[in-house]
Amino acid sequence: MPLKVTAVPCLSDNYAWLLRAADGRCAVCDPGEAAPVAAAVAAVGGTLDVILLTHHHGDHVAGVADLVAQTGAKVIGAAADAHRLPKLDVAVSPGQVIDVLGVPVEVLASDGHTRGHIAFHLPDSAILLCGDTLFSLGCGRLLEGTAEEMFGSLQRLAVLPPETLVCCGHEYSESNARFALTVEPENPALRARADEIAMQRAAGQATVPTTIGQELSANPFLRAKDVATLARIRTAKDNFR
Repeated sequence: MPLKVTAVPCLSDNYAWLLRAADGRCAVCDPGEAAPVAAAVAAVGGTLDVILLTHHHGDHVAGVADLVAQTGAKVIGAAADAHRLPKLDVAVSPGQVIDVLGVPVEVLASDGHTRGHIAFHLPDSAILLCGDTLFSLGCGRLLEGTAEEMFGSLQRLAVLPPETLVCCGHEYSESNARFALTVEPENPALRARADEIAMQRAAGQATVPTTIGQELSANPFLRAKDVATLARIRTAKDNFR
């Protein structure tokens, strides 16, 4: 049975992602805070069994210790990043397929924002948990990795089925849309998406998850034709105000 996914707002603009199986077991990806996650699990009458981590940044892992203490949940993260992550019960590497709540989950390399960053793809549920690699109309800053690494990571995600839900780590869509329109001002899909985002935010709604198909039509970073193009627009975004 496919898993259901729900965004859990954390901190000022983060999202953790709650996965729920039909039997009530839950997993969470990137809990930046414990309390909102615990409340979300309680709201669905579930039990937290698994914590998935995409990378080591504090706004993605700060809730882990409290959640483990409360629930005994098993922590899964990248072997290459294990020295910077909370204590892992299962260390994984890109290319592995693991079982989470009874469904297969593919571990994908997604270096660029950080080294050792991974993403989790749930093909049976059409869900991508991508941390800070791919955003709605954006991509992560190159804090540790290179444009070449980020380009490779984005290309890896671009070939996923178009209906795949892009469950990213932050609510950045509004600012990303403003920048994206400076890159592709005549893109009708981008203009429509920017209008949709503006309405969602005005209504106090989340703008994610988006889908791979939507991002392929409107996200200039995912649409970049080569490393040089990605590097150029990433630098421009870093300096955009």
